[in-house]
Amino acid sequence: MSIKGQSMSRVFISLSLFMAIPFTSTAADSPSPVGQRVQSFNLDDYRGKSHSLDDFSESRLVVITFLGTECPLVKLYGPRLATLAEEYSSRGVAFIGINSNVQDSITEIASYARRHEITFPVLKDVGNRVADQLSAERTPEVFVLDEERIIRYWGRIDDQYGVGYIRDVPKRQDLKLALDALLTGKEVEAPETERVGCHIGRVRKPKKGATVTYANQVVRILQKRCVECHRDGEIAPFELTDYNEVVGWAEMIEEVVREQRMPPWHADPKHGDFTNERLLTEEEKQLIYRWVADGAPLGDAKRIPAPPKFVDGWQLPRKPDAEFFIADQPYTVQAEGEVKYKWFSIDPGFKEDKWVKAAEILPGNRAVVHHVLAFVRKPGERRSGGGGGHLVGYVPGLRNEPLPDGMAKKIPVGAQLVFQVHYTPVGSVQQDRSKIGLIFADPDEVTHLVKTTEAANARFRIPPNDDNYRVEATSSAAPHDLLLLSFMPHMHLRGKSFYYEARHSDGSKEPLLNVPAYDFNWQTSYQLDEPIQLKKGTRIHCVAHFDNSEANLNNPDPTKTIRWGDQTWDEMMIGYFDIAIPVNPEDKTKTSTKESDKQTRVSRLFRVLDKNGDGKISRSEVATRLQPVFDRVDKDDNDEVTFEELTAAADQLR
Repeated sequence: MSIKGQSMSRVFISLSLFMAIPFTSTAADSPSPVGQRVQSFNLDDYRGKSHSLDDFSESRLVVITFLGTECPLVKLYGPRLATLAEEYSSRGVAFIGINSNVQDSITEIASYARRHEITFPVLKDVGNRVADQLSAERTPEVFVLDEERIIRYWGRIDDQYGVGYIRDVPKRQDLKLALDALLTGKEVEAPETERVGCHIGRVRKPKKGATVTYANQVVRILQKRCVECHRDGEIAPFELTDYNEVVGWAEMIEEVVREQRMPPWHADPKHGDFTNERLLTEEEKQLIYRWVADGAPLGDAKRIPAPPKFVDGWQLPRKPDAEFFIADQPYTVQAEGEVKYKWFSIDPGFKEDKWVKAAEILPGNRAVVHHVLAFVRKPGERRSGGGGGHLVGYVPGLRNEPLPDGMAKKIPVGAQLVFQVHYTPVGSVQQDRSKIGLIFADPDEVTHLVKTTEAANARFRIPPNDDNYRVEATSSAAPHDLLLLSFMPHMHLRGKSFYYEARHSDGSKEPLLNVPAYDFNWQTSYQLDEPIQLKKGTRIHCVAHFDNSEANLNNPDPTKTIRWGDQTWDEMMIGYFDIAIPVNPEDKTKTSTKESDKQTRVSRLFRVLDKNGDGKISRSEVATRLQPVFDRVDKDDNDEVTFEELTAAADQLR
């Protein structure tokens, strides 16, 4: 599952948000407060000092921003607000932060301000009095007040983040534009903009006699569906293990469930049964809706079940037989901006072939690690990826279950482990040092070799402004009967949908997986409940659609023709799938020798063809009569063949 080097640090936050962070937007559906005068208020900051709006009487403009301590968007905008406050202070603009979340404590507010180096006052709005006065609904949500303290701008900070998209840089810096206009005596061109962020956690009044309560039903849904990630030390940015915390997120929970953004799951339920399916039942959804509508009542606290037990540290069934850090030193992740995909490699030092029946990547810092993919680089290979090279991955919410009894992946002696890491800044400088753990199988007990293979198409050209461009790919035929275990579709920012089917040798077709709304931010592996038997001659056929139009808000540039490439602004079309191949115990040593001999032959051929020794074979280095073969091996159509491409071609000839 080679998700190759891409750039653009993406923090798609939808409770998915780090596996899930609720991140959402809404249109201005409340009566506009623009033009209304704001009455003075008095609130205490996290140090206990009282502040009044009247304290800023000498300021030409006042910016009021509603904040929260855990909303991912507020974390991202923290440094930006601090910078804006400093930039405009000399021009008579004062900034005030207000936290109205019932679930955010004074200690948490203080920690947020320190972490993001915010020097302007951050006040606690007990009882949501100021939030109600201004009709504020989201965090972050901005109000700009003129000298008469009349609201002249209401909305977002800028347009960099939205539901389902993240831009590298904002196209429109709405708050700055509003401030610049007002400071020069002009009217604000766009006095209202879409508010984007998390719901303010208001004080709620539970309905008397409510039959759906936290203690009776909701806590059980959360324990079953959510707390695996929304607990201390896991990927989610806040916990859902305590009523006092959950109640503050009640409206947010309802919204992301109703819009089917949480829990994150993109497979069409009409095809396939999967062990890692995250769908809520309709009954569970209705219980959540009723609970929120009734004011999120607690109910009888004595009825709250004991919290589920989780293994500290590894999710593996036992302590790993071997574990390695993915890099010699911790990696420092910047506070914001672009972080290109990072690659690390290690030599595990194995003196013999290893059969791996369970593996797990343990993020060192879940706040910034979006995903990690581990590959096996065989001796003689120059790069990772492709074919059976994938070993294990970490993505938000993924649990890597042990392979079925008798099944294992193979790490040949002398191989290296290579890691691709996608980091997502969270508004403050962070460090990460992730690691991998391996549980080995007894070679005598291995009956099936598990490999990751693919149906891929690198020869496409997506036209500008095409909103539904179709690309198809078909795998090589199964050389013998085998078992199908899982799927992982992969495209980039223009990916729209992905479909798998089995094409049997008798001409029949079998739907396997349909992902009608592909989301690049969630690299999901769909693991079958039961392996599917594939007969000799069966091929896996994949159909992908791409949206290269302006309507795709993730699209970096809809005016360009898009080809295959590593970067997120390029595209890929790969349908990965795991298969299990029967092996005979007595052939294991022969298989290892055969693989080694093949690698030796490929290496020798590569050295002969790479006449200038630059580590790749160019088309001009190949005889004219061999150039048609060169074109078939050159998957990315760049007139160069890498060692990896040559090895992949050799694999297909076996």
